[in-house]
Amino acid sequence: MPNDFNEPVIDEFRANRGRMTGYFEGARLLLLTTTGARTGTPHTTPVGYLPDGDRVLVIASAAGSDRHPDWFRNLVAHPQVTVESGTFTYEARAEVLTGEERDRLFARAVEADPGWAAYQEKTTRVIPVVALHSLAQGGPGTINATSFGEAIKVVHDAFRRELSLIRAEFTTSTNPTTLGAQLRVNCLTFCQGLHNHHTGEDLALFPLVAERHPGSAPALARLREEHERIAELVEKLREALASTTDAAAVRAEVERLTSALEAHLTYEEEELMPLFDAAP
Repeated sequence: MPNDFNEPVIDEFRANRGRMTGYFEGARLLLLTTTGARTGTPHTTPVGYLPDGDRVLVIASAAGSDRHPDWFRNLVAHPQVTVESGTFTYEARAEVLTGEERDRLFARAVEADPGWAAYQEKTTRVIPVVALHSLAQGGPGTINATSFGEAIKVVHDAFRRELSLIRAEFTTSTNPTTLGAQLRVNCLTFCQGLHNHHTGEDLALFPLVAERHPGSAPALARLREEHERIAELVEKLREALASTTDAAAVRAEVERLTSALEAHLTYEEEELMPLFDAAP
């Protein structure tokens, strides 16, 4: 995509922490900054991505052009890249996938969005699939927030947005009666991220809040109980994903989790954000 197209997309992405309007509304989008293969200068490009556990996948389709996109040639020359998810910014190692792994993951992408197959049909080159492995230590990266209270809301909104995307993907699935492989991965990736987030709160954040704000004990007790309830719902979703391809059954578990999680996130924001925003 030319720079005159990229720049407003980049500006909106950063201003709204990944939430887009217009053509990219509801899209899975990230900002990828690569180092120029010839110039050595940084170049930022909006690219679509696919969740894949503890890594993300990007596809160098160039809309079916016979020429690889510039960002792909850059990361081949300089595999260390910067990723902006809207919520976090982190350094990553780019790995160009090959052979059976590339073919399997491209097929999974096509199952989720047939547009990838249309791009492949337009060109004789094999469209590359690239895995981005986070290099962040001890967490998902640098959070895009200016205060601790704001950070809570930013992370929560990321979970809300991911659940919204997953629910929309159920609706737009090419086969609404069965569960596609990529949608299954999206759900499992979300489950793991939510588990990690709540574990971090239980072990680190909540003890800190209790120490600095003793009056918060009842709220923290309720939040911990809700973590246990949400963990049960997450496990039910995992079981449904493992035992059935029935999209309706899995979506019912997603809806139950969505309802409980939204109430939990709202309560946590109401109770904890004022404590952090009032701190020096």
